[in-house]
Parts: sequence; structure tokens; C-alpha cells
Amino acid sequence: MTVTFVKIKYMVNVQEANQCDSQLSVMTTTQAAIRLGLAIYLAQMTAANAAEIKLLTTRSIAIVLDEIGPVFERTTGHRLVTIVELAPVLKRRIDAGEEFDMAAFAASFIDQLIDEGKLVASTRTNLVRAGIGIAVRAGAPRPDIESVESFKQALLRAKSIAYLKEGASGVYLAGMVERLGIAERLKSKTTLPTTDTVSELVAKGEVEIGMVVIPNILAMPGAELVGPLPRELQVYFDFPAAIGVRAKQAQAAKELIEFLRGPLAVKVIRSKGMEPR
Repeated sequence: MTVTFVKIKYMVNVQEANQCDSQLSVMTTTQAAIRLGLAIYLAQMTAANAAEIKLLTTRSIAIVLDEIGPVFERTTGHRLVTIVELAPVLKRRIDAGEEFDMAAFAASFIDQLIDEGKLVASTRTNLVRAGIGIAVRAGAPRPDIESVESFKQALLRAKSIAYLKEGASGVYLAGMVERLGIAERLKSKTTLPTTDTVSELVAKGEVEIGMVVIPNILAMPGAELVGPLPRELQVYFDFPAAIGVRAKQAQAAKELIEFLRGPLAVKVIRSKGMEPR
């Protein structure tokens, strides 16, 4: 009698176990299907919400995006279309009616575009700050620029120098050499590029000394940063971003601005010789 009871109980337990296994298998299959469906749905939602962001910017911001832009694209599904030019050139393109979603370059031009009603004032966000540096070709003798006088003599002794004809740094440097009283003596040996090529000219050995914002020097292979301008002459430029009043992808552009203020961007900004703002 006892043996029969044990057998019956064993058979019942086996049946229950089989039922549990069957139910578990159904649940596992169902859960897998739910996960797959959810993954497909999220992928579809990401694709549906993906945007193509047209950004007008200068090299100071572009060199940051060169490194972390792909991370932004992977995590958001958005795609960046970046136009890199000097700030005055970008402003002229905007004035001519070019469509864009976001602008990020020197503050004086951004603020002017806001005043003209071409950028949304409430979206203006400071991103980075950069000072001007002195560049020579890698391996070339490094001039003494520790003091204002030694820097002035270095410019006078140099066979050739270069700084931008336009843009915030170029305008400042033109005024600086005037204030130092050496503009006429430098005139015949000064190259004033209309595109952002000061660092390239130095790297190629086409000019002996280049003066431009520090991140542009650090980003150019073959060019070497001697150091910043002497403290008494140094100036810093803010590079804010703002969204265009006719932006087609305003929300995506806002996400990009937030990304450029995040911890990953801050780390890269510092590594490029700039200060996060």
C-alpha cells in the first residue's frame, strides 16, 4: 500500500514537473518574443526620430566633434552634417539665406546674428573658451615669447609670420601689432589667409611663426605650440552655440548642444587646449 502511494505521488510529481517545464518553455518563448518585438519597436522609433542636423561651425568646435561626434550619432541616431569655415564666412552664408539648424562660432558673430533675428536668443549656450597661441613647425627653434618685449623681438626677427585676415583672432592680432608699433615693419613678411590655414602654413614650413587660437595649433600635425601670447597681450574668445530661427531639426540641435556640455565633451575640450564653459 505504501509502495503504491509512493508511485502514484511520483507520477503526479512528474506530470506537474512536465507541466511546469511546458509552461516555463512557453513563458521563455513569450518573453523572448516580447524582447524581440520591443527591440524592433525601439529601433523603428529611433529611426523615425533620427534627424540630420546641419551645423555651421569653426574649427575649434569641429575638432571636438571629430572625436566625439560619432558617439552622439550612435547614441541618438541623428546624423551630423558639419560645415567648417571662418566665422565671417559662415555669417555671410547665413545672411545669404543658407538653411541650417545650429551655429557655433565666435561670440561676436553669434550675438550679431541673434540681434538680426537669425538665431534664437533663448538657445544661446556657451560651449568653449580659447586663447591665442604661437606656433612653429615641429622641430624648429622655439622663439622666446615669455615677455611682451621678447615676443615683439621674436616677431621682428622672424622671416615670415601669419595670422588670419578675418575672424575674431585675426582682427585682434592686427590691432595688437599696431599697438606694439611694429605693424609696418611686419607688413612685407606677413601672410593673412582668408581661410583657416595658419596652422597648415606653419606645418608645411611656408611661414616661420603662426598666431591663431590654441586648439587649431594642437590639432595640426607638423605644427608645434610654443605657448600662449604673453599674459599682458592674451585675449580669450568664447564660442557659443545657438539654434537657427528656421531650423528644421531644432529639437535634435538642442540635444547636440546638451551633448557638447556633457562630461565626455568636457574631457575632450580640455584635451584640445580649450576651457569648457
